Amino acid sequence: MEFIKSNILLIGLALGSGFMLLLPLLRKGAGGVPNLSPAESVTLINRSNALVLDVRDDAEFASGHIADAMHIPVATLATRLGELKKYQNKTILVNCQRRMRSAKACDILRAAEFSQLHNLQGGLDAWLEAKLPVVTGASNKAGANSPSVASKTRKKAPKATVVDAEFIEAATKTAAEKEAP
Repeated sequence: MEFIKSNILLIGLALGSGFMLLLPLLRKGAGGVPNLSPAESVTLINRSNALVLDVRDDAEFASGHIADAMHIPVATLATRLGELKKYQNKTILVNCQRRMRSAKACDILRAAEFSQLHNLQGGLDAWLEAKLPVVTGASNKAGANSPSVASKTRKKAPKATVVDAEFIEAATKTAAEKEAP
């Protein structure tokens, strides 16, 4: 008991530090929404026809972004929520460069009652690290990237394709069955 009395501040500091280390695990993810890996994000985009919302600055967006991403910088997101109203009950994947700005964007969207939000874990850096394709070029005036933009070019992963996880699993099983005696 004497030990606890003489070291109460150190014990409090240790408990506080432990809580702060566990805090990210206690939160559901960025902005209280699920964080998805790049592979999970591809599945979400393919299966749910999710809107990809890029909240980076104009120059970052023009240097490379996920195909068909809508571009609204996080600094102007609160004033441009009207552009997203038609997606309020649809699946939205929010991304930025490293995940910090998308967490703020998720907070703004949740406050505006968007229900199906997801955050790209690691941001576009993780997307590129997974060797997934990006396109270059600026967005059109409506905020969404037009598929007919002539300046689109592939960056980093020129021949990468988006493959469904179930397809990979089925191909692996088929290959294993062929090798079995």
